[in-house]
Amino acid sequence: MRFNLNLKKKFQRFCLLLICLVFLIFQSDIPNLKALTMDNYKDEMVIEELRLKVPADAKAAWLNAEKVIWEPWLSSQDGFLGRQLFWDKEKEEALILVNWKSKKLWKSIPMSEVNIVQQKFEENVKSSLNVDENPFELIYEGELNKQR
Repeated sequence: MRFNLNLKKKFQRFCLLLICLVFLIFQSDIPNLKALTMDNYKDEMVIEELRLKVPADAKAAWLNAEKVIWEPWLSSQDGFLGRQLFWDKEKEEALILVNWKSKKLWKSIPMSEVNIVQQKFEENVKSSLNVDENPFELIYEGELNKQR
């Protein structure tokens, strides 16, 4: 009986020690818990990231529509700082990086306005390629925030 009681106390001490050890190990991760949330970046530069499927035979039409439709419209937007276009030949994918002065300015643009420009872009592409549907599938959209 006394042996069981002694074993029980040792087990309890072991568990307490284990809990303390786990706490100390994860204590080193506390700075990450205090990191700024993405909402705190509303007044800092942000990069809009878009990835599209762009077949090789439609690359020229994509570049042209980007130049004549999106570029003038973006240039007229408050907070627009510039953009970069990339195309991966092997994957037949485009990467579009759009720099904005702040997330607040970027997100203040009404989606209805963006949709109108997107519709003009698609009509331009369909007309250029003589197709019925937009051949550029949106693969990914996200944002990149400058790290401190």
